[in-house]
Amino acid sequence: MKKVWETFSPHETETIGEKMGQDAKPGQVYSLDGDLGVGKTVFTKGFARGLGITEHVTSPTFTIINEYKGRIPLYHFDAYRISCEEEMDDTGYEEYFYGDGVSLVEWATIIPGLMPKETIQITIEKDYEKGDDYRRITICQGEDA
Repeated sequence: MKKVWETFSPHETETIGEKMGQDAKPGQVYSLDGDLGVGKTVFTKGFARGLGITEHVTSPTFTIINEYKGRIPLYHFDAYRISCEEEMDDTGYEEYFYGDGVSLVEWATIIPGLMPKETIQITIEKDYEKGDDYRRITICQGEDA
């Protein structure tokens, strides 16, 4: 399955995240990739809201993982500062990836060997020709991933 959305504001990007969070199921793992400042955390805020999470969502750039309680727990990883896959061992990522919550991993391209085969891949891209707030959000799952 491959789906592409186009958004023209941070609010629209957050809304796409919210819809995906509403459909999320325990045990799912999502990779969330895109350049710095593309809106990964904006998307994640919406995803969290879709899971019923009301607390403030921030990027776990320095802590590597933030945990949030909602109808399903959300484990929000940021692999940006990871220099090698072995560093992820300290986070206990396997318990999160294969547990009862939903894992969302920003910068998953840094740790490709750790991502489960069933990972749902989300890529957010800018296109300045379409405006400063334009984003193309591509979701790939299964054979298209």
